[in-house]
This record gives sequence, structure tokens and C-alpha cells, in this order.
Amino acid sequence: MADRVLVTGGAGYIGSHACKALKAAGFIPVTYDNLCTGWEQAVKFGPFERGDLMDRARLDQVLAEHRPIAVMHFAALSQVGEAMREPGKYWRGNVTASLSLIEAVIAAGIRDFVFSSTCATYGDHDGVVLDENTPQTPLNAYGASKRAIEDMLKDFGASDRLRSVIFRYFNVAGADPDGEVGEFHQPETHLIPLILDAVDGKRPALTIHGTDYPTKDGTCIRDYVHVMDLVDAHVLGLKRLREGRIIPDGGTEVFCLGTGNGFSVREVIDHSRHVTNRTVPMTEGPRRAGDAVKLVCGSERAMSDLGWQPDRSTLPQMIADAWRWHQNGGYDR
Repeated sequence: MADRVLVTGGAGYIGSHACKALKAAGFIPVTYDNLCTGWEQAVKFGPFERGDLMDRARLDQVLAEHRPIAVMHFAALSQVGEAMREPGKYWRGNVTASLSLIEAVIAAGIRDFVFSSTCATYGDHDGVVLDENTPQTPLNAYGASKRAIEDMLKDFGASDRLRSVIFRYFNVAGADPDGEVGEFHQPETHLIPLILDAVDGKRPALTIHGTDYPTKDGTCIRDYVHVMDLVDAHVLGLKRLREGRIIPDGGTEVFCLGTGNGFSVREVIDHSRHVTNRTVPMTEGPRRAGDAVKLVCGSERAMSDLGWQPDRSTLPQMIADAWRWHQNGGYDR
């Protein structure tokens, strides 16, 4: 019988792709999701258990029934604008919920934990390629809440021998090339699907949030990673944990996942125009609070220690895979 892995947020964008990668690697992914932002139609690669991370009794029940050997934790609130307006929602929804999960996992005797963090924990470091040692100075409650969970994992490593791998990354893009799962949010907040919605007439125009940044074209710059490359790294991290290559008595390793190359909003628009061979309707608006000027990270440690290679993470490839999925129509409630 294949080993099971509990995947929180497994009905969401990244989580559903992780479930596919886990199944391909010989594991049985067990999705745990409250469907607040996820889609039951995305759960295709293993059992589905509906539940909330704040429901400790439900967590205990699912862990006892499936007896997973590890946890991949993707479930989170992740909208920067909302985090600026409603910080309490993010401290409760991310930090308190993660504490509930970690305590349940430890009580169940599970010691291997893979955490989906974010490079938003770094804040704004202009002109720097971020790595695992860059100081963390988050600009909003989203980044701050993720940093707090990282600290939590380190504390439980010391107290309860929890072994964890933490991944920090920026903008995830693209979709499963086979078209089984993809990116579909309601409301949509990510740049590439917003562009594709505008191209396809599903929204009147793309709004560029801020055109006065100190960059070559006035728009902010981000690093983009293909979702399939990203989840491959998570599986490699899990295997590293299972092989005992993390400190046996509890410890944490951190890996940044990026290409080291940033693209401005206008550059992403230009690439989208070429890939789709269509015009991108757009308007210009003010900056959003909490947005950094430039966020780019390197992945030398992930490449050397995990053997990770972001082979799919070129902008044309990510947009083309996203466009193919977009044309399939996404999911239905």
C-alpha cells in the first residue's frame, strides 16, 4: 500500500497540482480543504476530506483514518490587498489555523512537514536577488503571517522533533500541461489569468496597478515559476525528509524557488500578446498598498541540495500552458 500524504488546500491551484505530482511519485495524496477558495472538481488524484483547519476534532479524525506519513500545507489566505485591509483575518486564517494543524499533526505522531511559504516574508529589497539568508521584513499581514508560521515550525522542531521543509516563492503561473487541473480563482487576482480574461473578453480590461515604480517601464517586477516546477520541488523536499536528510531530532530547512529573473507587468503583457496573438485591453490605475517594487529570488540552494531544475519556468511556456487551460473554461460551482 502506498504511503499517504495529507495535503491541506489540495483543492486549490497549487495544492491540486501537488496532488498530481505526489500521485506520480507513488504517494496517495489526501486532500483536506474547506472549499472556501478551492474546487472539489480539482480533487482527482486521491481521497477528499472536507474540513477546516480550525476544526481540531475533524483534523484528528482524518489523521486517524488515513494515517499519513507527512503533511504538505498549502491552505492559506493570500491576497495582499485584503491582508492590508483585514489583517486580523490573516492572523486568524493563517497563523491560528496553522497552529491547530501543527498541534494535531504532532499529536498524531507525524514528524515530516512541508510548508508553502512566500517570498513576501522579505518585504521590499530593491535591486537584490533574494535568498534564504535575506532579512525578512514583510510589508503586510500576508507576509508577516507566513513568517510567523515559519517561526512556529522552528519552535516545534526544537520542542517536538518536527522536521520541516519551508519553500519561499513569488508568483506561480502556468497549468498542468495535461489539462487535468489549472488555475481558477473567484475573484481572480493573479496577473496572467487576469490578462487572459481581458484577452478573452471575460473582463473589459486589465488594470495595471501602478505605473510610476522606479523600474525601466514604471511597473513593478516579479519572479514567475511554473506551477509544475514548483510542486516538483515540494515532492523533492518530502523525499528529503523521508530519507532522513533533515536533522533527525527535529529541524527546518528553507529553500527559495525562483528563476532569478524578474519581469515587469508590461513585459508579461507583451509576452501574453505574442502567445495568444491577441490584443490585451488595459487601463492604468494607482499603486496597491503593500506592493513591493521588485521581488526576485534565486534558487541555488534548491538546485544544489534538492536537485531541482525549473525547466518549465519560461514566461512563454507558463503563459501558453495557462492559455490552454483558460480556454478549457476552468471549474464550475
